[in-house]
Amino acid sequence: MRTALTTLLAFAAGVLLMMLVTGHNHQAASVATNAAVTDSTAPAPAPAASSGSDADDSDSNDNWPSRGPSPEQVVYAQPTLMHEALSRLGPRISGKTNLYLLAFAGDGGEDVFRNEAEYAAQLFTQRFGPTAHALVLENNPTTLQTHPLADWSNLENALDGLAGVMKPDQDILVLYVTSHGDEDHNLLVDMDPLPLDQIGAPDLASILKKHPFKWKVVVVNACYSGGFIPDLHGQGTLVITAARSDRSSFGCGSDSDITYFGKAWLVDAMNKTDDFVDAFQYAKTDIDGWEKHDKLTPSEPQINIGEGIVQQLALWRKDIKPGAAVPFAPPAAASSAPATAQ
Repeated sequence: MRTALTTLLAFAAGVLLMMLVTGHNHQAASVATNAAVTDSTAPAPAPAASSGSDADDSDSNDNWPSRGPSPEQVVYAQPTLMHEALSRLGPRISGKTNLYLLAFAGDGGEDVFRNEAEYAAQLFTQRFGPTAHALVLENNPTTLQTHPLADWSNLENALDGLAGVMKPDQDILVLYVTSHGDEDHNLLVDMDPLPLDQIGAPDLASILKKHPFKWKVVVVNACYSGGFIPDLHGQGTLVITAARSDRSSFGCGSDSDITYFGKAWLVDAMNKTDDFVDAFQYAKTDIDGWEKHDKLTPSEPQINIGEGIVQQLALWRKDIKPGAAVPFAPPAAASSAPATAQ
């Protein structure tokens, strides 16, 4: 009995010793890992080596540039790119109502959205003078190192930054969103292979409500974009959409330089007038004519005018003298390919 008890105690002591040693090693590894993660002095990842495309690459990487930053480097660079974009905003003109355009090009698979967002910034700052300011978020393989991504986080960060330089109770935020949209009223936010969150109508409304902007113009250029109006409408807000809630809009695709709505509202109408509501009416008439000519189901762009916003826009217009029309210069010649729904 004594021998058996001694043997049993020895076995139990051995097991206990093994547990203590294993636990100590695991804790040491955990501490080392945590130290590596929290070390703010660790250098940034080195630039990626350039490499050609491979036949085994997945389709999701087709739009990623073969020569350029890696996806991780792009994510790492976002705070810097956002800081630089905000720092390039012109100074606010005191004593006047200022207008701040935030252009958001969500789909990185087609240049048409990037073209439109960049043109909107060029149009507003060149044509409407120093009280107009612009910031562009875009997903495109060619601008990964020059523009912040158009994603949920950057949208919130950009609005945070704008709230810090605007007078939220006086100045006007113009959010121009261009991308594909679906029947459930979600915007496509895509820059493969980055795993970006999609933005639905309630999401966009919630993001805006977190910020103290009293006066807003929200333009949603996407299929089924009329479905954003119920969530976005309200006092001090003008909402313009490229289509009805149950209709497609047109003019996107890899062969297009600008969408129907972008050409009608930005290029044509806003070069004729500085009145957003009048520009919408001009654009709607043009789009109706183009769609009839092309025998397309009418997109029926929508407008919703909240209390007070027309008067605030008039205050902004009072202090500006519009300049010459700003020509749209796409990077490639326009194509005669059939219209594609957004």
